Amino acid sequence: MHNGLVAIPADIRTFDGYTWHAAPDQYVRAAVKGSGVLPVVVPALEDGVDVDMLLDRIDGVLITGSRTNVHPSLYGEEATEAHGPFDPARDQISMALIRRAIERSIPLLAICRGIQELNVALGGTLANEIQELQGRMDHRKPETENWDEAFAIRHSVKVKEGSCLASIVGEGEISVNSLHRQAISRLAPRLAVEAVAEDGTIEAVSVLDAPGFAIGVQWHPEYWVGSDEISDKIFAAFGEAVRACHARPAQAAE
Repeated sequence: MHNGLVAIPADIRTFDGYTWHAAPDQYVRAAVKGSGVLPVVVPALEDGVDVDMLLDRIDGVLITGSRTNVHPSLYGEEATEAHGPFDPARDQISMALIRRAIERSIPLLAICRGIQELNVALGGTLANEIQELQGRMDHRKPETENWDEAFAIRHSVKVKEGSCLASIVGEGEISVNSLHRQAISRLAPRLAVEAVAEDGTIEAVSVLDAPGFAIGVQWHPEYWVGSDEISDKIFAAFGEAVRACHARPAQAAE
């Protein structure tokens, strides 16, 4: 039984002669299996979505990873081919969901592209091709068609003492996977760093003034739900927050 509805913003994809509003299966299944909730895929419409009408009816927001990147114009940079590929419609729906979910105290979990969207939505910036920066490791997806190898847990991050994430997974070092070439550059003023990689890359954040669950991680816990303790704990905590939201009296948008 699923207790609570969770909104997942769609990506725009083109295949089989159609344009699709789609969400990766691994996030949908992780939400069901790891959080015990029912995901609802929200179309990425260029002319916008009535976000408050949606949030009136759901209990959580899951912002997924994607092969596309946040458009640089949203954080004050000029777009180049190196920044791509892009999905402007995805940017639009994700940013709106993030901002209003935080304002309305609706649980938010942002993963990979999602943590980057969270940072940009609240006024931060991103660094591109971080593997080319001095002192940084290569965080990109390994060159393999085997998905278990691609999403393999392969480096450590240090969880900040006393952080929101520490209350879920514990303090100190944990092991995670890594499949990204962009990362947070200037941290948004409303975000707190929750975990960092060995090379200093910000790997997890929380929203400072959020009264409830509002966390972003740069890695991919969704892939290993059911077989990795850290991944399970993150999705379980999200599920608990969603159910608490589901149980409280409905509130009209302010």
